[in-house]
Amino acid sequence: MQKLVMLSLAALASGFSNVSLAGDKPPVVTLDLASTFPGSMPILGDAAHQLAERVKRATGGELVFKFYEPGKLVPAAETVNAVAAGKVAAAWAGAGWFAGKDSAFNFFSSVPFGPGMGEYMAWLYDGGGLELAREMFSAHGVHNIPCGLIPPEASGWFRKEIRTPADLKGLKMRIFGMGALIMQKFEVSTRQDAPGEILAKLKDGSLDAAEFSLPAMDQPLRLYEVAQYYYFPGWHQQSTLFDLDINLAVWNALEDRYKATIELACGDIMRDMIAKGEAAQGKAIKEMQAEGVQVRRWSAPMLVEFDKAWKEVIAEESAKNPNFKRVYDSYAAFRKSYATWKYLSALE
Repeated sequence: MQKLVMLSLAALASGFSNVSLAGDKPPVVTLDLASTFPGSMPILGDAAHQLAERVKRATGGELVFKFYEPGKLVPAAETVNAVAAGKVAAAWAGAGWFAGKDSAFNFFSSVPFGPGMGEYMAWLYDGGGLELAREMFSAHGVHNIPCGLIPPEASGWFRKEIRTPADLKGLKMRIFGMGALIMQKFEVSTRQDAPGEILAKLKDGSLDAAEFSLPAMDQPLRLYEVAQYYYFPGWHQQSTLFDLDINLAVWNALEDRYKATIELACGDIMRDMIAKGEAAQGKAIKEMQAEGVQVRRWSAPMLVEFDKAWKEVIAEESAKNPNFKRVYDSYAAFRKSYATWKYLSALE
């Protein structure tokens, strides 16, 4: 009873949870979940709903995540900031959406020319990545739980064919994370709009190009109505992590069995996202090609130029941000060690 009272007081005082007692039934803890991504979106939106369903099922309805569409509680791009500020209990987002606080957060979302899904998970769970992420997030009052992972994204949608770096000059592009820093090297004006805003900004001329995610997640956004050149590979996001972010005070107030249930559910969701992410793309690409989409693959010289720009970004960000350098050094050391195994084991 004392534990229940403490949890109830913490929850009610913060305004994050509704805790109710009905007869002899266990208390119900409800955590508001602000999403960066629409609930109708394939893979990402589905995963948020499945997370809520699995947690509710595993706890017999004692712990409930109440999903809110982007903008219902806070703007889509501000969900993690809202968790840190104590405005909402939890967010369905990714660390890159918190990079305004510190550019090093980008490493826990995606890395240009970075690892595949297996290598990324290896660094995160067994190479020190998660410890660094938790240290940084906790300093802002957030507990992050890796809760999703997807394969390489598309590189982006363009109104015109891009043959040389000069073709990028002057473009206005929506692009996520550290890919934006690289595109700026080519005199591209970048921004990070929420997914639901991209098409309208392409239509009104605020954007000339945009990237979002996998073909199956790009498809319902219908960006090809304006920009029909679709480029691969997604050098800026070879794999992408997503988090369930919970206000640290709320997380600390939860019973340990609830914490364990959330962690297990997130592991389950991550498995499903990997499988669905790999399975769904071929069909989506063929359907979009039938709509007139022009699928292109970057030339080798263009990929070399992007990679050179990435190395410049590493040097610049490391020089001005100690956290960036610290996280990058951990990441780079792990990749160097992993390279032997990758070389010996991979057929490619």
